[in-house]
Amino acid sequence: MLENNRILNKRLNRILTSVALEKPDHVPVVLEYGTFAARVTNTPLPEFLLSLQRSVDIMIQAYRLVAEKGAADAVNYGDCSPFSLSSIWLSKVSVPGLDLPENASYQVVEKELMTKDDYDVLLNKGWPDFQKDLLVTRILNDVPEEYLPENQPPVDTLKAWAEIDVPILCGGLLAPPFEYLCGGRSLTEFFMDLTEIPDKLQAVMDHMAPYLADSVCKWAKQMGYPAVWVGGWRGAPAMISPAMWDRFVWTYFRKLVHEVVDHGLIPILHLDSCWDRELHRFRELPKGKAIMALDGETNIFKAKKVLGDHMCIMGDVPATKLFMADPEEVYQYCIKLIREVGPEGFILQSGCDIPENAKLENVQAMVSAALDS
Repeated sequence: MLENNRILNKRLNRILTSVALEKPDHVPVVLEYGTFAARVTNTPLPEFLLSLQRSVDIMIQAYRLVAEKGAADAVNYGDCSPFSLSSIWLSKVSVPGLDLPENASYQVVEKELMTKDDYDVLLNKGWPDFQKDLLVTRILNDVPEEYLPENQPPVDTLKAWAEIDVPILCGGLLAPPFEYLCGGRSLTEFFMDLTEIPDKLQAVMDHMAPYLADSVCKWAKQMGYPAVWVGGWRGAPAMISPAMWDRFVWTYFRKLVHEVVDHGLIPILHLDSCWDRELHRFRELPKGKAIMALDGETNIFKAKKVLGDHMCIMGDVPATKLFMADPEEVYQYCIKLIREVGPEGFILQSGCDIPENAKLENVQAMVSAALDS
């Protein structure tokens, strides 16, 4: 990050103030988007998704379009490759221009790529080697090598965004073992495993846990990112019983968060689906050190009541509003969020990604509401 970049640092400090549960000069607003950038700039999806450099260029173009009515304080991430999902979801991804028509959205493929016998293979081989082998032989084996980010020319994403005074928050992706295994086994098979071989699953998760955070956090810290993304989606409390959630999700999720904080980074808890039942458990996490990012399914107003004095909350303008509503409705909903969830300890953002088909004027209305706060 550029140390002498006054505007960039002012924007980042506005976010750090909110994370610390203090009141900034205005509620910060963050843009989280991927293929919205392609749609709003009229860029073919394959061009955007299959080149890391083009994804950065096009995302910056999209940011500038939004900023014509007011500039957001940061972006959640600054480049986009659909294949990055494969390493954390252990699933194939179908991509327009390769597996899908050029105007179709990319899709994670729900398929059993790990067998029940693979749990023993994982324990014997060790998680790092098992994951690498699974990616090479079963997940990315049919992707042309030139489209994988690691085989493309290096891109200085931080510098590209810093040149337009915009900080990037997330420097890597983390998830608890539950999410990796559920993706690799597929939802139905994995949920059967939870009931049929719970002790085996716990042994596998205990083995995986020490390998997940350290290298990602060290890289993010070295590069100068302030945060890493800690995701939860199929491990949401809405999906499983309290006892299973506590044993197979929270134990490892909590450990990840503490490790991120210990590295001096902000964990952005990207929580898809509904987490209402267990909101109180997040008080077990370090105070004023993390961001709870909600997607519209969790009751953000309940989250404020339970956690408002403990954790910064980010969200949660729904995808449906950004696509279907008019700008005034979006603006008024954002004002409601700012007044009732903010102004201290709150960051305005879309619920999960800005949808691909969002209206530009609606995204601009979201930013305007924050700048008017």
